[in-house]
Amino acid sequence: MKNHYYALILAGGGGTRLWPMSRSANPKQMQKISGDRTMFQTTVDRLDGVIPIENVYVLTTEAQGIELKKQYPQIPDENYILETKPRGTASVIGLGAVHLFARDPEATLAVLASDHFIKNTPLFHEILNHAHDAASEGHLVTIGIEPTVPATGYGYIEEGSDLEGTPAKRVMRFREKPDLETAKAFLKSGKFWWNSGMFIWRAERILEEIRKFLPDLADRLERIRGAIGTADYDAVLSENWEVIKPTTIDYGVLEKAEDIVFLPAKGLDWDDIGSWDSLFDVLDANESGNYQVGGRQLAIDSRGNLTGSDQPDKMIVTIGLQDTVVIESGNAILVCPRSAAQRVREAVDRLKADGETRYL
Repeated sequence: MKNHYYALILAGGGGTRLWPMSRSANPKQMQKISGDRTMFQTTVDRLDGVIPIENVYVLTTEAQGIELKKQYPQIPDENYILETKPRGTASVIGLGAVHLFARDPEATLAVLASDHFIKNTPLFHEILNHAHDAASEGHLVTIGIEPTVPATGYGYIEEGSDLEGTPAKRVMRFREKPDLETAKAFLKSGKFWWNSGMFIWRAERILEEIRKFLPDLADRLERIRGAIGTADYDAVLSENWEVIKPTTIDYGVLEKAEDIVFLPAKGLDWDDIGSWDSLFDVLDANESGNYQVGGRQLAIDSRGNLTGSDQPDKMIVTIGLQDTVVIESGNAILVCPRSAAQRVREAVDRLKADGETRYL
């Protein structure tokens, strides 16, 4: 294992597009989407052999941290870094970086999401090791996923020149989520990669970049850093966190920074579990040509459907149904064509606007 290598797992999201199984009190990273381990457990499991468990840190909310600690008690309690409310990935990554820098000024961080699906673990380990080496040389590093379809739901990385003597390539620029025709052009060119949202860098380097491009955030983080390990920490965090302007690490830092490289990932079998539609690419179809996540299923003249329940004995029967998502969980049921799965967030927003929080 590499010295001074730490994982920073982002695990505080709500996962609204996987509603109704993913709720505010039990979001998708706590769910068993595929197999008998939750997404969070699988994310931590995947680090075995590269980053020791005592170097795994988790960024989450206080409420979610209680359950996550139960799911992975081997992670030391002090390795949970809690945010009081969402403030965007730039803020939360900066918060993790100041904690790790306070612990180890030579820390290199692998910033990972808790809801990614990766089948090829040996290749993932190889990429993480190469990324550590590049980050140790001062580069900001991300991982580019080889695109297989003209996806419009991902941001893209435009490939630049090779980083001499390494498998990494320079990032020419980041591109926003494209329309379909642009995505087709990206795929055809062979020079574009999906932006995985996984980053590897030295804690010191990313804090320098935040200072350069987000000075107000840097000032707040510096005040928080000064209180780490003191009785005033919670009060200082709350006072400063409340006034931070939310922004993403991509928009706030990476689109403006220099010396960014990426590790091309071919054959990683990666997926960002962002919607019910994405599970069609992750799960294997059963003998009836349908997919299942929890519960039981009876399909009559039905193919290409995804059904699921958080109750193991709940039977979901489909008759003459094609390419449809049917998910039952708690006090809510979702039914929609697969093609509309990305719109589930609209339902969550409508319920929130109508004050129907008991369904969220």
